[in-house]
Amino acid sequence: MAILVNENTKVVVQGITGFQGSFQTKRMLEYGTKVVAGVTPGKAGMEVHGVPVFNTVEDAVKKTGANTSIIYVPATFATDAIFEAFDAGLDLVVCVTEGIPLYDEMRIHRRLREVKSMLLGPNCPGVISPGKSKVGLLPDNSFTPGRLGVVSRSGTLTYQVCENLTRAGIGQSTVVGIGGDPMPGLSFVDVLKMFEEDSETEAVLLIGEIGGTAEEEAAKFIENMSKPVIAFIAGRTAPPGKRMGHAGAIIEGTSGTADAKIQALREAGATVAETLLDIVKEVQKIL
Repeated sequence: MAILVNENTKVVVQGITGFQGSFQTKRMLEYGTKVVAGVTPGKAGMEVHGVPVFNTVEDAVKKTGANTSIIYVPATFATDAIFEAFDAGLDLVVCVTEGIPLYDEMRIHRRLREVKSMLLGPNCPGVISPGKSKVGLLPDNSFTPGRLGVVSRSGTLTYQVCENLTRAGIGQSTVVGIGGDPMPGLSFVDVLKMFEEDSETEAVLLIGEIGGTAEEEAAKFIENMSKPVIAFIAGRTAPPGKRMGHAGAIIEGTSGTADAKIQALREAGATVAETLLDIVKEVQKIL
């Protein structure tokens, strides 16, 4: 079944005529994703890689039945693009844009409480259900179909870990990059709930990092999960007070430290891998 995206997902690309929008549309089409429309204001009537372009998301949805959006729009315009996707009633909105101001992310979160749409990101690599659909900029060859659900704050680590898993013969049901911004849309807990209910997912890998409390909040949910969870926390060697990573994580005292997160996850019943290579070994014990 997978989560968030599957072979029936119909995607509209916001910013399809830009370099990244066009390039990633081609990659998604080659993977088999059903990209049914693109949106760039003033460019209606064009085609990009055979995909029709519309002026608005509303028009694209009405004409094509799109249910998911991927946003390749600069930070200056990304918030308006997200709101336009919300207004069109899409099920899932994926925003890869980085650099959206925190104030705008607060506005986005307020709107999320009022709409039916789910938001993945911003500043995330997207989501892939291997062999079914890819929405975002994840490198295809790193993933293969299987039974392990993966959720991660770090894009680069997601690719590296899944490449290791794939080479070891361990496939993935769905891989979700929630992004590292201070106020993401879907959280670890949101995605863990979906994996817990997904019949194709038998175990879950959580890739966290220092800073914030997202992993501690996930640990509270993991306590009541029926499926095994393996976790890895990046940034163990970060010195206190130093800004680290794309999330802008700062460690102050015991808040947001790797040790605090690891302790919370272990107490919740998760298996915590010590190194990247240990992840594969721990997953092999379960699957």
